Amino acid sequence: MKTLLSSRPVLWFLFLFNLVVALAAPLVLDGTRGVTTAVGMGVVSLGAGVGLVRDRGGRASV
Repeated sequence: MKTLLSSRPVLWFLFLFNLVVALAAPLVLDGTRGVTTAVGMGVVSLGAGVGLVRDRGGRASV
């Protein structure tokens, strides 16, 4: 499972999908539910983005 989650296509999907949901959540959902969803999805998106940057840095130095 760790190999699957750390693959570049999965990280790109997680990054982009969660970013779009984080941006749309406050517009679709009302009040604290929209803000909470946006923050949660934003954290997941940032985590995937960090994984992409970290993976890119490792491949460039090899």
